Amino acid sequence: MKNLLKLEELAMFLLSIYLFSFLDYAWWVYLIWILAPDIGMLGYAVNTKLGATTYNLFHHKGIAIIIGFLGFWWSIPELQLAGIILFGHASMDRIFGYGLKLSDSFKHTHLGNL
Repeated sequence: MKNLLKLEELAMFLLSIYLFSFLDYAWWVYLIWILAPDIGMLGYAVNTKLGATTYNLFHHKGIAIIIGFLGFWWSIPELQLAGIILFGHASMDRIFGYGLKLSDSFKHTHLGNL
């Protein structure tokens, strides 16, 4: 089952690359911004509860889809890019086993323990 979930996440990651190809940005922009959502880990410098909240905010696919949808709806390229990057990054993290965080520990995720 674990491998099936990773394949599903890989498909979503590839979807983010495909959607990015429709935007009017150079290919290297994707490479530069794909790690940006990890800024959400800074909350862990305060405590695990804030860390889990900020991490999950930047890694929630529903939020990514809403941001991307609003970008396409309102024709705002920056929102389109942000939504695609957030979605792709969340998928990439889940390929490697990093899920949404529970508030007790960085290693305790909705996918299990790291």
